Amino acid sequence: MRHAIFSKQLLGKNREYAYAAAMNSIRIGAGLGFYGDAWEPIAASIERGGVQFIASDHLAELTLAILQKDRQRDALLGYARDVVPLLLRLWPLMQRHGVRFVCNAGGLNPRGAATAVTAALAAKGLKARVAVVSGDDVLPRLQDAGAGFPHLFTGASADAVRERLVFANAYLGAAPIARALDEGADIVITGRVADAALFLGPIAHAHGWRIEGASEGAELDRLAQGLTVGHLLECSGQGSGGNFGAQGMWQSIPDLAHIGYPIAEVWADGSALITKAPGTGGRVNFDTVRQQLLYEVHNPHAYRSPDVVLDMGGIRLDDEGQDRVRLTGARGSAPGDQLKVVAGFRDGYKAEVTWGFSWPDAWDKSQQAQATIRTLLREKRIPHDELYVEYPGLNSAHGPLAPLPAPDALNQLNEVWTRLVLRTPDKAAADGFGRLFPWMGLSGPAYTCGFTGLHNVSELLGIWPTLVDRREVEAGVTVEWMEVAS
Repeated sequence: MRHAIFSKQLLGKNREYAYAAAMNSIRIGAGLGFYGDAWEPIAASIERGGVQFIASDHLAELTLAILQKDRQRDALLGYARDVVPLLLRLWPLMQRHGVRFVCNAGGLNPRGAATAVTAALAAKGLKARVAVVSGDDVLPRLQDAGAGFPHLFTGASADAVRERLVFANAYLGAAPIARALDEGADIVITGRVADAALFLGPIAHAHGWRIEGASEGAELDRLAQGLTVGHLLECSGQGSGGNFGAQGMWQSIPDLAHIGYPIAEVWADGSALITKAPGTGGRVNFDTVRQQLLYEVHNPHAYRSPDVVLDMGGIRLDDEGQDRVRLTGARGSAPGDQLKVVAGFRDGYKAEVTWGFSWPDAWDKSQQAQATIRTLLREKRIPHDELYVEYPGLNSAHGPLAPLPAPDALNQLNEVWTRLVLRTPDKAAADGFGRLFPWMGLSGPAYTCGFTGLHNVSELLGIWPTLVDRREVEAGVTVEWMEVAS
C-alpha cells in the first residue's frame, strides 16, 4: 500500500509532526499491556511498523494496589517505575522516527512519574515536552462521611471501608490526552484512565474528532470505532496471538519469542486495519482479533467507557490475510453522567506456606498435616478469617472446575503439594503463621518434601468499585507541562 505524507501545524507551535498516511490514515502501536511487560516489540513497531504513536497501558485492575504499597514505603513513588527504563531505551528511537508516546504509568502519582522521566531524559541529554494529566484522584470524596459510593456489584455501603480507604481513582477518558497532544506534547503521562482511552486520545487528536459533547450518530460511531481499536491494542501481545487459547490452534501461532505487538491503521471515518510490524512473530487474523475483542467484556452491546458506549453487535472483522484484519461497524451512544472508580482499602494480612508430601500415601499425609495446623490455630487462639487450601498441580488453576482424582487414585500420586493461606486482620498472627510448621519436618508425616514461604507475609488491599459524578471529577482534570531540554 502506498503511503502519502501530510503534516499538521499544532496550535501556533513552530513545529510540525509528519504522519504517514494512506487516504488520511494514521498508525498507532501497542505499548506495554501491564506493569513489567516486554518493551522490545515496541521497538519493532517503531522501526518497521510506520507508527506515529505508541500508547502504553501499565495499569491492570489491581496494579494500583501494588503502587500504593510502593507509596507507603516512599511518598515519591506510586507510579509504574518501568516507564523510566522503557523511555531511556526507546525515546531516542521514537525521536528519530517522529513517534509520540502516551501512557498511564503515572498511576497514583503522575507528577512523580513525569519528574522521574524528565530527570532521566535530561541526564542523557534528550529533549522532550512532557504533559501530565491528573485529576483522577477522588479519595477525599469517598472519605467524606456523608457520601454514598455503594459497592458497584453488591450495593454494600462504603461505611464499612471508609476509614480504611487508601486510594480512590476515577477512570478518565480520552479528552485530556487529545488536548495535551493538540498542544504539542511529545510524551503524555496520565494516572488512571480507561485503558482504551490511551489509544482513542491520539486517534481523535490526529483526525480532529470531537470527544466532549459528541452527540451525532456519526461522531459517536467514530468514537466507538476508536474505542474498539484501543480495546484490541491495550493488551500488547494478546492482540497479536499471545495468550491465544483456542484448543488445537494455539500451537500454530509462530515465533512467540519475537512477537510483534498489534498496530492499528485508522482512517478519518474510524474504519481501521489491525496488523503488526513485518518480520515479527505472532499472528493477526480473524480468530486472534475476535478473542481479544471479547476479552473482559460483560455486555458486548453496551461496553461502557467515559467517552462513548460501544455496541459491538454490528462489528465486522474481515481477514485480509498476511496479518491484516479490517475493522468496521462499531456503533456508539452517548456516555452516562458517572465515571467508574477503583478504590482500595486496608483488608488485613495474608501469610502463606506451601508444603510438599511424597509417595506413599502423599494425599493422606497432606490431610493429616492440615488437620494438625487447624488444631494449632484453634488451640493457640490465633485470630483469622480463613485458612484457604489448594493443591498446585491438581486444582489451583481451575479450582472447583477441576475435580480431584477418585479417592482410590489420590494416594497413588507421586507427590502432593499443598498451599495453605491464612487470612487474618492481625499482623502478629500473620507473622507467626510460618512458625507453626518447621517442627513437623521431623515430628510430622514422613517424607515431607519441604516448605516454601515460611516468612511470606503481605498486607492485603481490598478493591472497592463504585461510581462518581463525572462533572465533579472532570472539573478538576488538569494538563501540566515539563520541558526537557539538553
